Amino acid sequence: MTRTISLFTGQWADLPLEEVAALAAGWGFDGLELACWGDHLDVSRWDDAEYVQGRKDLMARHGLEIVAISNHLTGQAVCDDPIDRRHQEILAPAVWGDGDPEGVRRRAAEAIKDTARMAAKLGVRTVVGFTGSSIWKTVAMFPPVPQDMVDAGYQDFADRWNPILDVFEEVGVRFALEVHPSEIAYDYWTARRTLEAIGHRPSFGLNWDPSHMVWQDVDPVGFLWDFQDRIFHVHCKDTRRRLDGRSGRLGSHLAWADPRRGWDFISTGRGDVPWQDAFRMLNAIGYDGPLSVEWEDAGMDRLQGAPEGLAFVRAQAFDAPGAAFDAAFSSGAD
Repeated sequence: MTRTISLFTGQWADLPLEEVAALAAGWGFDGLELACWGDHLDVSRWDDAEYVQGRKDLMARHGLEIVAISNHLTGQAVCDDPIDRRHQEILAPAVWGDGDPEGVRRRAAEAIKDTARMAAKLGVRTVVGFTGSSIWKTVAMFPPVPQDMVDAGYQDFADRWNPILDVFEEVGVRFALEVHPSEIAYDYWTARRTLEAIGHRPSFGLNWDPSHMVWQDVDPVGFLWDFQDRIFHVHCKDTRRRLDGRSGRLGSHLAWADPRRGWDFISTGRGDVPWQDAFRMLNAIGYDGPLSVEWEDAGMDRLQGAPEGLAFVRAQAFDAPGAAFDAAFSSGAD
């Protein structure tokens, strides 16, 4: 099985999609995971046949497929509390509107429904993104957090996302939440609680990005095994920890590129993610979807980092043993 390796365009949205597609094709990527910001994809135009065909034609010109579409920024606003200037800076003006928090949440939810509809029009199976969380602000657990406050946060998530998932199921598309700090699911146990909150709906799964697990000391390989039926998408992004007795895991409110943070994202293959074990586990659980390289290394130029990441993933994403090996092993042949 030859794996499809794509480039996530979220960190490239300052460039026109035509330019990003040309770069990705020249480097040898098989496809793109299209971000819904910049000029890459406008999901509000899902019912504009000319626009949808134009996106398909653009990709075809460069010999690329659309492996997934991602709407992290809008999804973040569906459940977040508070809604503030951080959201204004990442949301489309039509979603932000007058900035009234509940209005922002409702408009964000409608935009995520449109994202499902756009995916269906493009023939894409998976939307990747964030959900936001009304209880991330309580993660420090002080002042002491009553259990009913946590319970209410998961109920809020279910109340807001079940109607969205109705649309996903109606159009035959699934949503992959990137397990990530500031989301309703940010580690192992919160991922379990999130799935329980919506009754394990078949349209809702997970985007496995090991970088967000390693710096929290969550085992990303064991995560794959335990959530194997919910791994809908994979981001290949690495992280490196520098725990020197001064640097904390939460980054100390220091800038992304500041070496005092204690950890940072780094070009795939240069950090602490156990990639060989991870790819073995992906084979073991039968994951046959795309591997999407996400460049987010503040210390490396992206024109160097993206092709380097592609080369690493292509070298490491080995196939599972074939039938001939299985037959030989079971017969005891040398």
